[in-house]
Amino acid sequence: MKVVKIDKAATDYYIKLTNLQSEYRRIGVNYNQAVKTLHTGLSEKKALAMLYKLEQLTIELISLNREIIRLTQEFEQWLQK
Repeated sequence: MKVVKIDKAATDYYIKLTNLQSEYRRIGVNYNQAVKTLHTGLSEKKALAMLYKLEQLTIELISLNREIIRLTQEFEQWLQK
């Protein structure tokens, strides 16, 4: 008889990370659509203002992504112990 030990915390983390990946994919699609709309449908002044806001949100998203990577690396080290 073979015993398989499943770490509930690792499974939960993997599920949440997978969900986060799908969220990033949706954000990427929405990002592309927003840029296309800005490029074609607004005056130059409005487009620049919206691009500035989009840039700030992108910086925030990058920061969040770095935090996720850091936490994932810490979690991997915890799993190896």
